[in-house]
Amino acid sequence: MSAPQTSGAPRRGRPLSPHISIYRMSRYSLLSSIGNRFAGLLLSLGLALLLAWLVCLASGARVYTTALSVLASVPLKILYALLALAFAYHLAAGVRHLIWDTGHGLSRQQSRRSAGWVFAIALLVTAVVLWRALLGGAGPR
Repeated sequence: MSAPQTSGAPRRGRPLSPHISIYRMSRYSLLSSIGNRFAGLLLSLGLALLLAWLVCLASGARVYTTALSVLASVPLKILYALLALAFAYHLAAGVRHLIWDTGHGLSRQQSRRSAGWVFAIALLVTAVVLWRALLGGAGPR
């Protein structure tokens, strides 16, 4: 029998944190987690688009006018809508994780319910943002 470990070094053969092999993922938790990671990835790509827009803006009126024709295209408007959805979903899922960090909402039934709430809130926030941005609800008149 070996002596108890007193240093901060991890034991050999054991994972440092919970590993996927010990989780029993429910379909809702799994889909919610995958959705949150995908939303984060999409937001990272959106950051590159935001930086490109800022560089064009800082490069002067001629460059910005040229870039605006591309940035205002229909495919990029669809991307903006997806980015709004990704932002809303990532935000709602982040709040859900903060609640989980307090030890609440961890049962299977609560997890399933909160996954539905995350999706519903993301759709609602996205609908409001798109309505304000695309249908003339935003800005001075």
